[in-house]
Amino acid sequence: MIVTSAVRHAAAGTAAVLLVLPVPSATASPVTSTATVTSALSHSAGSSRASLREPSPPVRRYVDRARLDLKGTQVQPLPGAPDVPSLSALSWVIADASSGEVLAARNAHRKLPPASTLKALFALTALPHHEPSEQHTVADAELTGIGDGSSLVGVKEGYTYKVSDLWNGVFLSSGNDAVHVLASMNGGWESMSRQMQEKARSLGALDTHVVSPDGYDAPGQVSSAYDLAVFGRAGLQDAGFVRYCSTRYADFPAGSWSYGIANTNRLLTGADGVDRYPGLIGIKNGYTSNAGNTLISAARRGDRTLVVSVMNPQRGGGLAVYEEARELLDWGFEAADRVQPVGSLLPVPTEPAKAETKAAAAGSGGRTVAVARDSREAKPETRVPRAGAEAVAAGAATAAPAKDHARAAEPSGASPGLPLALVGSACAAALALWGLRRRAAHRTG
Repeated sequence: MIVTSAVRHAAAGTAAVLLVLPVPSATASPVTSTATVTSALSHSAGSSRASLREPSPPVRRYVDRARLDLKGTQVQPLPGAPDVPSLSALSWVIADASSGEVLAARNAHRKLPPASTLKALFALTALPHHEPSEQHTVADAELTGIGDGSSLVGVKEGYTYKVSDLWNGVFLSSGNDAVHVLASMNGGWESMSRQMQEKARSLGALDTHVVSPDGYDAPGQVSSAYDLAVFGRAGLQDAGFVRYCSTRYADFPAGSWSYGIANTNRLLTGADGVDRYPGLIGIKNGYTSNAGNTLISAARRGDRTLVVSVMNPQRGGGLAVYEEARELLDWGFEAADRVQPVGSLLPVPTEPAKAETKAAAAGSGGRTVAVARDSREAKPETRVPRAGAEAVAAGAATAAPAKDHARAAEPSGASPGLPLALVGSACAAALALWGLRRRAAHRTG
């Protein structure tokens, strides 16, 4: 009876202890390792890439931007590359319009008067502000201040024009009168100059200083072959810009009748004995006595589009600018895959953008990129296959929280061995108590 009572007390005490102690859950999630999280991200990224079937972006090649600051002709030929043509222009640039890679250049950042090629920047700045079908009646004040000897399309005060008519006047006839009217519609001459300056800076064109939006010679007004190529490339991304700059002929209204105007870009029209260039898109030409002849052009051949800028040829007469641009385009189409780029028309990225660009470049073509690439705590197992910048960003956002989640999934509280130890202790105490009572009973017996 004594033994039974002792054991009964021990069992009751043990049961009470077990009821109070936390019991590990049999369904608790196992600890998730970093490798498991990475594997899941990799599978997700791979599935996304397979389902979207997006083409891999071209791998960007290393570009030394400082090279374009050097004087003289800059080119990095590979075996089999044709020789760069010897030209008389003070400066020029030939570049791939898609990638922005500069294939070759001469005095790319030399600051020179741009003449009417500056109208390309004017169009980039003002085109988005008015619909082509919008109509405007010209006031007399809008035609004041036009420089002597300016090229004109024939805009008249009191006449009503569609915005598209005015842009035809800008691109085809290089009409400074049309520029003055459009500038007035966009805040006025001084405001337009400031807007153009801001636009140039936003595109990474740092050589340009705008004084007269129409390109008319003015003290301090300069640009460069590099900046003009930047403007040309940017224009190719605007459907309206491309439509106007590639138009060869148009009718210009004059009240109750109209007259024909022709684009003064001879490579586009084939006028004055200059052969048309196959695949030419157009853009803008210019001339002043101070600037000489200047030109921005672009041409497409197959799946490649090149943009070229030529400033102030020193020999060959007024048509030399077209022939030198032709030579550069011919060379560029032949040499495009046989030269290393000597620069880029893309803006220099800011510090945050640089890290993103490096990650994107390293991840293209199915290669891998570290999620926490710039972090000192990044581990090799956190690398995931790239399936676009979104996948990398998602991996970076998910990997760190996954580690915290894994820690949270670990069981907390008392160890599962503690209740067993208490049961053993209770049984031992019960046996000890039984032994003491047995000895006491034996003595009294």
